[in-house]
Amino acid sequence: MQMPDAKSPLKIGTRGSPLALAQAYETRSRLMAAHGLPEAAFEVVVIKTSGDDRAQIAADMSLKEIGGKGLFTKEIEEAMVDGRIDIAVHSMKDMPTEQPEGLILNCYLPREDVRDAFVSLNHAGIADLPEGAVVGSSSLRRRSQLAYRRPDLKLVQFRGNVQTRLKKLQEGVAEATFLAMAGLTRLGMLEVAKSAIAPEEMLPAVAQGAIGIERRVSDARSEALLAPIHHLPTAQRLAAERAYLATLDGSCETPIAGLAIIEGDELWLRGEILRPDGSEAISGEGRASISEGAALGDDLARRLLAKAPTGFFDWR
Repeated sequence: MQMPDAKSPLKIGTRGSPLALAQAYETRSRLMAAHGLPEAAFEVVVIKTSGDDRAQIAADMSLKEIGGKGLFTKEIEEAMVDGRIDIAVHSMKDMPTEQPEGLILNCYLPREDVRDAFVSLNHAGIADLPEGAVVGSSSLRRRSQLAYRRPDLKLVQFRGNVQTRLKKLQEGVAEATFLAMAGLTRLGMLEVAKSAIAPEEMLPAVAQGAIGIERRVSDARSEALLAPIHHLPTAQRLAAERAYLATLDGSCETPIAGLAIIEGDELWLRGEILRPDGSEAISGEGRASISEGAALGDDLARRLLAKAPTGFFDWR
């Protein structure tokens, strides 16, 4: 196999946000360490996606209004199909459950902290928010979960990267917001979190905290390069979570939470689906052997769907 070098580097595609770049650099560092390669053997290629449109972010348009999950991946995947990049680094919670023909997503880095972070200038946690406080979030899941637990709060759209959202807090647009602990950890900004929210209080998004690396099915070199950095326990957990999401037809339009944890030789999967206005939530859990993760995810999704009353999904 011809190893990448300065003349023929492995091209790593990524979005241009500080967090996306941190994830691309982590991938590069792991590949350098695994293969004893210099930094010059890799080229990080920044690709602007539809989800990075500044005007839409400034207007706090919802992901549903501007196109759903594929917003953050379409242009990157097109670059890979065209051969402009070799691999693409993604936040797995942004990824559709099916990849375009010719592409495969089967390499995962070790998963970071799965919890949501509570971020506020003046309050320590959700319970400390005064009645009627304004809370900003772009996540339909987080807004629905918060409305279910604290119907007195006023919820507003809040898009943008970590830095943009902090600026909005400072400008008084909202009293609090939520970010992923994983993202703050990777940015070296953990001090931004006033507290971490336990999964028992607020179940995270499916695949939160996980980085996935996509490649062309036909690219044997990339497959061989990625193999040593693949983290099997993360893959096993995501097999259950993404099967659960696929059966629920998960997109950014759907308030879905889910988390799989390995306990011994078993997977423990918890899930929650909600109405967007927080008026109703349905939750469940299940356990299975690690090898049966995908079946466990599918089964839990079907049980939650069976519990959903007529009209539960009418808003979609």
